[in-house]
Amino acid sequence: MSLRSEFTKGLWETIPPFRLVLGLCPTLAVTTSGINGIGMGLATTFVLVFSNIFVSLLRRYIPSQVRIASFIVIIASFVVIVELVMQAYFFALFKVLGIFIPLIVVNCIILGRAEAFASKNGPILSTADGLGIGIGFTMSLFVLGSIREFLGSGTLLGLPVLWSSYEPFAFMLKPPGAFVALGILLALINLISRLQSARGGS
Repeated sequence: MSLRSEFTKGLWETIPPFRLVLGLCPTLAVTTSGINGIGMGLATTFVLVFSNIFVSLLRRYIPSQVRIASFIVIIASFVVIVELVMQAYFFALFKVLGIFIPLIVVNCIILGRAEAFASKNGPILSTADGLGIGIGFTMSLFVLGSIREFLGSGTLLGLPVLWSSYEPFAFMLKPPGAFVALGILLALINLISRLQSARGGS
């Protein structure tokens, strides 16, 4: 396995939540705008990268019987750092994201990468894996949040982009709208993958 492949796999091949169908709670709950998606994605990326590094460094010293509990302690430590930094410097965003910042501790993406990858590989590959998956997750949240914001508010990154008489499609800012938008994106990604497979086989 190469450093490049471990990084790039998270940008398409295993991009969450479209390929790795994990982390759906924050994906559906906070993506009412592109900014929210970026904020949640970057917070998750920070925790993912550093928890991967520390799990990798300590993997030989953590008894297998308590490895999951140990992983959660490592992850929780970095979540606390993110929470304190956001409270200090990005309080408005912290208030919007609310409970979903501390809930990063139990995000299946992070715990899954710690168990499936970081606990079996060195810190350099684990860093590439965490960074790729984290950036892919951030991109996913940004795209989903931007679509919902565009249709539901007529804005993008908080700036108006549609005509003044546009009637916002408020449904897209509600929980059912998140499911609809996510379903459409999943369908598009599956269609692209099938077309790529068909071209590769021809």
